[in-house]
Amino acid sequence: MPLFGELTSPEIAQFMERNALVLLPIGQTEEHGNHLPLNADTVIAQSITRAAAEQLEDELPVLVMDAIWAGYSGVEVAKWPGTIRVRTRVMADYFFDIIHSLTEMGFRKIATVNGHGHHPAILELVAREIADATGVYIACVEAAKMAAPAVIEGRKSEPGGCIHGGEFETSLLLYLGARVQMDKAHSDDVFTYHSSNFPGDGFAGSKAAFWSTWGIQRSETGIYGDPTVASAEFGEKIFTTAVANLCDFLREFHSTEATCWD
Repeated sequence: MPLFGELTSPEIAQFMERNALVLLPIGQTEEHGNHLPLNADTVIAQSITRAAAEQLEDELPVLVMDAIWAGYSGVEVAKWPGTIRVRTRVMADYFFDIIHSLTEMGFRKIATVNGHGHHPAILELVAREIADATGVYIACVEAAKMAAPAVIEGRKSEPGGCIHGGEFETSLLLYLGARVQMDKAHSDDVFTYHSSNFPGDGFAGSKAAFWSTWGIQRSETGIYGDPTVASAEFGEKIFTTAVANLCDFLREFHSTEATCWD
């Protein structure tokens, strides 16, 4: 699987001439409670992206960039050591400049694969700005949404158990062989606020409006969810579903011609 940063300039030019698909995994470095590593979001985004690229490389030219490992997190998450906080406007400019550089080279098929919950709005903003500036319409993919069918079908936690450091992320990291300390996992900070407009977590139903969980219920330990029911077996199902759905989308995205206007 070709990694963007490991190739030479002439090799990149060859991929550009073949209308290669460029994938940019986007993570974050932030606390995930007492049981998960700081790089959880980055590991998830990078692993899903690379697995999809490996499945696609015999079908279409694909390049994977190095994962972005630092980004924006709300100030509430900084109460616990380890969280890196880059301002939203800095991140927007950073994302824009990376993607704009790719379009200047001649790439037209670019997709971000995001693993961090505070980034979607920033990425969608950048996607619109890139389209206005270059005529290139990039795709913004959320790893959690790609995995959603498997989570909905197989979760053991109640709504509110799959947010930050909960069953979803813990199961994935167990499957991926990351450093997970299950003896420190607990269910003390399950997100318990539910309403018809806010069904607990993103896997339990759509939200009628944006309302940050961090401003609704105070976390005492830096997580929202129930990691105690997580398992590597469930993580494998989540991962496999996410990769399969990502591949399906990327095939469609790459094959669609009307994505840029000169």
